[in-house]
Amino acid sequence: MNLNNNKNNTDFSGSKNIARGSFNETRLDDGFFILTHQNEEHHIQTLEREIDSSFIQFHFCIKGSSEFIFNQGNYRLKMEEENSLLLYNPQRDLPIHLEVHPNSWLVSVIVSIKKFHGLFSQEADYITFLSEDNKDKKYYKDGKISPSMAIALNQLVNYNLNSSIKTLYFKGKALELLSLYFNRSEDADIEQCPFLVDEANVIKIRQAKDIIIARMAEPPTLQELSEEIGLSLKKLKEGFKQIYGDSVFSFLFDYKMEVARKLLEAGDNNVNEVGLKVGYSTSSHFISAFKKKYGTTPKKYLMALG
Repeated sequence: MNLNNNKNNTDFSGSKNIARGSFNETRLDDGFFILTHQNEEHHIQTLEREIDSSFIQFHFCIKGSSEFIFNQGNYRLKMEEENSLLLYNPQRDLPIHLEVHPNSWLVSVIVSIKKFHGLFSQEADYITFLSEDNKDKKYYKDGKISPSMAIALNQLVNYNLNSSIKTLYFKGKALELLSLYFNRSEDADIEQCPFLVDEANVIKIRQAKDIIIARMAEPPTLQELSEEIGLSLKKLKEGFKQIYGDSVFSFLFDYKMEVARKLLEAGDNNVNEVGLKVGYSTSSHFISAFKKKYGTTPKKYLMALG
């Protein structure tokens, strides 16, 4: 993902005076970052940033206005002062191409689908991004910035604390913003959610997740799983990844390792017994899997707990 920092390259197209600007970027975690921009000039600034399809974008216009440009300028979407915009499309990349009007301030929170689900819970049952009918369409959801959101946004733009705590401070504010964003009453209404389209498929995908967890020691094959829930293999794979941010067996691996870690910490089972409980017939396979996930063997992990 390349960031264009050429701030002084000014060009004149038609009657508009447009300067190329740049975002201030703060990386918070893997797949999680904040972009801020303040256009204090008297001309429009254009901002560009590559963002691939695995990311959800939350944009906030604190003051002024900006226009998002899609499809080489064929489609424009304006974001006014004190408004927000959510962009997400699992089927194609949505690069940021913005024209920021004079005296405008912007804050964007960009988070990967996998990270996003992880913020809510390990399974994130209620957040769905499934839509067979609309899979080729761009999604957007606009909304108002609440007073409490405005405070957090202005604190990000006007940050003046010690630079050593900036990442920690920004991460806290980003999480605060997302919690306030999803706390709004209209977001609890299914009809308002652009991603909840085929509820029947969503239920089947959740059922698949429950099945593999319940039978984690001897899970069904993907084909067996798709037949059991009554969904095609293709829809099972695509839907599971969109809801849980991972493939079926990658999700199951992470889940098994988490269960194994908790069993080891509880101290009621030895390494062999824990391995059997999560589906490893030999201790060597379990030790290898545990090391792949946590970078250490089960025995060393227990010794470190002391």
